[in-house]
Amino acid sequence: MATNSVQQISELNNLELLANQIVEGFITGMHKSPFHGFSVEFAEHRLYNKGESTKHIDWKLYAKTKKLFVKRYEEETNLRCHIIIDNSASMHYPIINNISINNLSKIGFSAIASAALLEILKRQRDAVGLSIYSDKSDYYAPAKGSDRHRRMLLHKLENLLVQESNAATDTYTLLHEISEKIHKRSLIFLFTDMFQATKNENELFEALRHLKYNKHEVVLFHTFDGKLEYDFDFENSPKKFIDIETGDEINLYASTVKENYQKEMDKYFNELKLKCMQYKIDYVPVDIHKGFHQVLISYLISRKRFL
Repeated sequence: MATNSVQQISELNNLELLANQIVEGFITGMHKSPFHGFSVEFAEHRLYNKGESTKHIDWKLYAKTKKLFVKRYEEETNLRCHIIIDNSASMHYPIINNISINNLSKIGFSAIASAALLEILKRQRDAVGLSIYSDKSDYYAPAKGSDRHRRMLLHKLENLLVQESNAATDTYTLLHEISEKIHKRSLIFLFTDMFQATKNENELFEALRHLKYNKHEVVLFHTFDGKLEYDFDFENSPKKFIDIETGDEINLYASTVKENYQKEMDKYFNELKLKCMQYKIDYVPVDIHKGFHQVLISYLISRKRFL
C-alpha cells in the first residue's frame, strides 16, 4: 500500500482524492527504489527556492511574470492510453459488505487502480480513454486529455465501486469491438480475471492480438484474489462452491483439492505468461491484496518503451 494517509481513508467516497494519495505515495517510494531512474517528475511549476540549482527554471515564464518558477517536467507528449475493465460477475468476487481500501473485490481494485492511472496520466499530460464490458459493451469513451473528460471517467469508475453485476464474460467478442474503435496508436491496459465464457483459449488470444493492431502496446493485468483464488485458503469444513457466472455448484472440503488446485493454477498462470510472450503482450499478475504500486510500475515501464 502507498502511505498511511491512504490507509486511513475508511470510505471510498472521493475517488479523485484517493487516487491522488496513491500516486503521491508511489512517487515518494520511487525515489527509494531501483526504479529511481524512471521519470516521475510531472508537468507542473513551483516557485523557485533561493539557493537551489537554476537548471530547471522556466525562463520563458519568467519573461512573462518576472517571477522564478521551476518547470519540473519539460517534455510534452501525445501519448494516448486506453483502460479496459472486465465488469463481469466474476470480477465482483469476493463479495464485500464493508468496502474499504484494504477490503476490495477484483472490480473495486481495478476501479481504484484505474483512477490512479488517470491521476498519473493527468500529471504527464497524456490523453486517456475508458472501456467497460461484461457480456456487452457497458461503456466506451475515446482518449481525451481534458479535465472535464477525466472527471467523467472518474464518475464511471466510482459507479463500479457500488454497482453489482450478474453478467457473464464475453471478452473475446468485446475486445474485438473495442479494438475496432481505437484507431490511433495507444498504450492499452486491460484489467480482467481471465475467467471467460469461451472454452477456446486461442479465440481469447486472437482478440488480445487484435488489440496489437495499429502498433498498440498492450498490458494485461491478470487480476485475482491471491488468498482465495490462488492459494485456495478456505477453512477445512464442508463448503458449497458456486460459479458466480454459470451458477454451477460443487460441495467439497477445501483440503481435499487444495494441492491439485494449486498445481493447476501454477500451470494456468505459466501458460498465460508464455502465451502473452508469444503475442508480445505484457503479462502482469495482479494480486488485489498487494497494493497498487505493481500497476503504476508497469505503467512507467510500458510508457518508457512506448515513447
